[in-house]
Amino acid sequence: MKKGFYARLAVNNIKKNGKTYIPYILTCILTVVMFYIVKSLSLNPGLESMAGGNFINTSMNLGSWVVAIFAFIFLFYTNSFLVKRRKKEFGLFHILGMERRHLARVVGWETIYVLLISLGAGLGIGLVLDKVMFLLVLRIIGTEIPLGFFISPKAVLFTVEFFAVLFVLIYLNSVRQIHGADPIELLRAGNVGEKEPRANWLLTVWGVASMGGGYYLALTTENPIASVLLFFVAVVLVIIGTYLLFTAGSIVFLKLLKKNKGYYYRTRHFVSVSGMIYRMKQNAVGLANICVLSTMVLVMISTTSALMMGMEDVVRNRYPADFVLYCSDGMRDREAEMEKIRQFQAEKDFPVTHQWTYSYLAFQAIRDENSYSVLRERARSVEDDTNSLFFISLPDYNAVMGENLTLEKDEIMICSKRRDFDYPTMKLFDREYRVAEKLEDFVGNGQYESLMSVTQYIVVPDQETMGELYDRQKEILMDLASNVGWVYGFDTDAGEERQDAFYKELASELGTGKSFDLETRADGRRAFLEIDGGLFFIGIFLGILFIMATVLIIYYKQISEGYDDKNRFEIMQKVGMSRSEVKAAIHSQVLTVFFLPLLVAGIHVAVAFPLIARLLELLNLYNTGLYVACTAGCFLVFGIMYVLIYVCTAKTYYKIVSR
Repeated sequence: MKKGFYARLAVNNIKKNGKTYIPYILTCILTVVMFYIVKSLSLNPGLESMAGGNFINTSMNLGSWVVAIFAFIFLFYTNSFLVKRRKKEFGLFHILGMERRHLARVVGWETIYVLLISLGAGLGIGLVLDKVMFLLVLRIIGTEIPLGFFISPKAVLFTVEFFAVLFVLIYLNSVRQIHGADPIELLRAGNVGEKEPRANWLLTVWGVASMGGGYYLALTTENPIASVLLFFVAVVLVIIGTYLLFTAGSIVFLKLLKKNKGYYYRTRHFVSVSGMIYRMKQNAVGLANICVLSTMVLVMISTTSALMMGMEDVVRNRYPADFVLYCSDGMRDREAEMEKIRQFQAEKDFPVTHQWTYSYLAFQAIRDENSYSVLRERARSVEDDTNSLFFISLPDYNAVMGENLTLEKDEIMICSKRRDFDYPTMKLFDREYRVAEKLEDFVGNGQYESLMSVTQYIVVPDQETMGELYDRQKEILMDLASNVGWVYGFDTDAGEERQDAFYKELASELGTGKSFDLETRADGRRAFLEIDGGLFFIGIFLGILFIMATVLIIYYKQISEGYDDKNRFEIMQKVGMSRSEVKAAIHSQVLTVFFLPLLVAGIHVAVAFPLIARLLELLNLYNTGLYVACTAGCFLVFGIMYVLIYVCTAKTYYKIVSR
């Protein structure tokens, strides 16, 4: 062999297989771009110097590992498709005298070329877009945009090392497939179809059970704390169920269609159903991948969009006023302390547009339907049946809310935000209270809004009732008992800079410590913007990545099926089917299979809605309508993209089979 023969042969092979190699190379380039950008952002010192930058850096670092895992799985998937399509070519080389070690050299050179092109183009594009992405993150979180250009040598080195290792593994896997078959098998590989699979009712039942279990958890879990843990369990069950139903359940379904003679013995249905049954095992895995990726895209983008768009609602739930002072020491006189703060406001000439105050008592209790039990051993419990009971007297409630409501001695009003209380009475300390009214809104207390546990906000008739409740919980909880605290909130029309300065002065004046806790809405808004902005960026970024994966899986799936079906449709035309009938049969098959993942993904998202809505409540987003709008909008946009992909790939498929 002449020097450089294998290297030149590898170049020619890539050119000849351009239709399958070019999408693969573009996939590799885009994956390198995304991996480098996320890794570079996680190491960017500009983010580290920002308030909340540590969270964003952590999110970006986590995102880089998600991209890495995705790259490992997806590039192996696409490369396996390439090897399968080229086994006949390798078999021909083998017959012409090339040994397996020679084929390994050719594949090695091809792998090196793809790696060099991917790293060269990917890092080049990544370096250009890195600054753009950094500016986008800063714009999303509303931070000043610095000058200068940052290049992360660590990110470049890590990217090169990771993809070098990845391509070595891909090369070894390719060589394994070539070495594992004899020349005759390689020559016949492109024409060998899968045997018609049998209907596996057992796996189908397991799939239904797994899917049903995941759906059941999503629809019945009411406790927000439990929803955090059960969300991941439900996700795993639904993914398992999706794969089992696509691989086994779809075959059972097609077999049932085949038994329906009125449906099956029509030209279009006969061709499409028989074709899908013949190769369904391979087809179903790709469809399940598309369904899972589509669901991930819809969930990620809709939830992060809802958090970003509803951030102001979240901030106002968590910070009910521009300035909120919490005092947990009931022995400190509320009026005296508030008078000191008012004098300080006047001394600093700080404008106050509205102010309010109230006293409260809060402690934990174990819920059993409409009955609550206070137990010392469960005083700090965070289990599913634990609620925080938050009490306020009616005079304080009326003063803060501007109401003029009345209550009898044994009556209460209750506000439930995360878990409904749908009973006419509530039992506590061997006493039964009649629920006179269910409140839609309540006085602000950001500290209890931030808790993961369910809080029931309760209005009692007077301070005397508050005192009785305090004494009873003190008898049971003793040193773990809660004190009566109070809250003072006030709003201002001063700018954020002046608010920040006044916050520092007031905190110094109060000597904020164990009993005092001062919070500002401006500071909280910045913190939420940094967190939600980082999540929104990661959600959009990974969403684009998964959309790219979905498109390429569909593309490869259609090309693979086109080549597999080419000979079969040629035979059908020879036995009398017209080109229009062949095209109609193709349309029926592609349409039936293609939109099934989107339909199932839509069902997944709809069923997951209640569970995700409860998770958003933990983040103080109670605007369900906004989440509905974001989910519907994301599904509509994704559906339009899906239709466009269908139009393009159906044409490619038809061109292949009708040549």
